[in-house]
Amino acid sequence: MKKKSLDEINGSVAVPTVYQSAFWLKFLAYSGPGALVAVGYMDPGNWLTSLAGGGQYGYSLLSVLLISIVVAMVMQSLSIKLGVVTRTDLAQAIANRVPKPVRIGLWLLNELAMMATDLTGVVGTSIALYLLFHLPLIVGIFLTVADVLIVLLFLRFGIRRVESIVLFTILIVGSIFAIEVCRAHPHWTAILTGLMPQTQIITNHSELLLSLGIIGATIMPHNIYLHSALAQSRRYDEHDPAQVTETLKFANWDSVIHLFAALIVNALLLILGGTLFYHTATLNSLADVFYGLRDHQIVGTLASPLMSWLFGFALLITGLISSITSTLAGQIVMEGYINIRLPLWKRRLLTRFVTLIPIIIIGCLVRFNEQQFEQLIIYAQIILSIALPFTLFPLIAITSDPKLMGTHANHLWQAIIEYALVTLLTGLNLMALF
Repeated sequence: MKKKSLDEINGSVAVPTVYQSAFWLKFLAYSGPGALVAVGYMDPGNWLTSLAGGGQYGYSLLSVLLISIVVAMVMQSLSIKLGVVTRTDLAQAIANRVPKPVRIGLWLLNELAMMATDLTGVVGTSIALYLLFHLPLIVGIFLTVADVLIVLLFLRFGIRRVESIVLFTILIVGSIFAIEVCRAHPHWTAILTGLMPQTQIITNHSELLLSLGIIGATIMPHNIYLHSALAQSRRYDEHDPAQVTETLKFANWDSVIHLFAALIVNALLLILGGTLFYHTATLNSLADVFYGLRDHQIVGTLASPLMSWLFGFALLITGLISSITSTLAGQIVMEGYINIRLPLWKRRLLTRFVTLIPIIIIGCLVRFNEQQFEQLIIYAQIILSIALPFTLFPLIAITSDPKLMGTHANHLWQAIIEYALVTLLTGLNLMALF
């Protein structure tokens, strides 16, 4: 019997049959996995690139952010299709098609990517604790081990309640930045202009590099693995073609809506940086924004300790919630590639302790200087961009196989476009690395 992906949650959520016609009941039943995935598009790496993009170039990089999310929607839809049609996650699908040495190599590479994802959460959470409560960074780092208990507490409620908690978190973070942006009185006409691609993004070298950073921080391997497993959390009749087709439809609606929410949050961050800090201050770190929001010399009459505190609070809860998705994605990779199953709390502790080793070593080398310490997020993005093509190219190849996917296989024109997008994305990431 084939092992189920994330057996704890696989098929745990009942959904209406295809013959029940209440659209909103169906949508609500399928809604949730997209929220867990969307959190991965709002981690501290995205915060840094979006805020820096707004602070340096105003609203002009909104178009890059929009394009990145559209590409992400395409790739997440392939991940959903793989999970729903085959009841197999991406790690399992790849492992079934490659020899053992390649399988182990891909496992190691993806474990490194999962740890890099976890690293951004650790750094973001510890910086938030430092900014809000003046805790030394080393103390904040060790306190992040306690989020194992938070993950366990959430997962004991069942995946449906976890999805609700994550969705609530997204709404809180989005509301905080909506309040801050409205209070900043942005230039709406310039924002609409920024949504249109401009040639200066290509011709200006530094602007191009920051654009590549936005793209690299947006599309990450763990979200692709995660979605292929979360799509299987719904209990539908996989032998009924009509039910499979409907599951695909609603799962994609769920993904698109929540990724659009992630786009809004990142756009609000970029707009906040472009409105308050463009030509007024240099944004080199999250702390620059935190302190800038209360500095009258930078933002004038808009300076407010409350706005600063809300920014730090949003960073804290985003870092904590992202630990759930990195734990689940790490479990998918381990189970799928090498058939090792650990209880989620053991997996969480293992990932966190291994992640802490380089963080503490590098932290000691830079004497836990906040700004230099934050650069760890940039290094994490480099690791993720290296792992990305080893995730996306196999995903396209597998979902283009008619023997596996049947009538849901990618059409030739779709595969050509998808390969072109990933090739371009890989080339851009290589440009950013060198």
